[in-house]
Amino acid sequence: MESVSTNKSRTVKTALVLPPDTNHLETMFGGKVLSYIDEVAAIAAMRHCRMAVVTASIDSVDFYGPVKEGDVISVEAFVASTGRTSMEIYVKVLCENLEMMEPRLTTTSFLTMIALDQDGHPSEVPAVLPETTEEKQLYNTASERREKRKERNHAQPAGSL
Repeated sequence: MESVSTNKSRTVKTALVLPPDTNHLETMFGGKVLSYIDEVAAIAAMRHCRMAVVTASIDSVDFYGPVKEGDVISVEAFVASTGRTSMEIYVKVLCENLEMMEPRLTTTSFLTMIALDQDGHPSEVPAVLPETTEEKQLYNTASERREKRKERNHAQPAGSL
């Protein structure tokens, strides 16, 4: 299977933050941001493997600052690394105040998506070919994150909530 350029999976969603998207502090609901992250990550994964995908885990979400009503939010995702049937997706969320027009990083996240064949079984995915400095850095540090995921998964007792 031929490797796929990270650029093929890159996906961006841009939206205006409106009053229904915000809480009583006029900042965007974290759950709304998470919904955008999951949606854009899934599209990036599907672009990479050309198959249906499911979210296996949201490995991390780091919120650095609020997104306010009236801001423009951009959610960008791409496949950072791959396993046999899994893909690690990196997502970053930027927002811009339209008066200042300076984007600022508000959130980063890593998700794991699993490719599914037409019968709903996990299916092999192509390797990723990173190109930019950011993509190469994320690719080169993927094994560390994979090990942390494994440790976290093994630390969870079977059947516990």
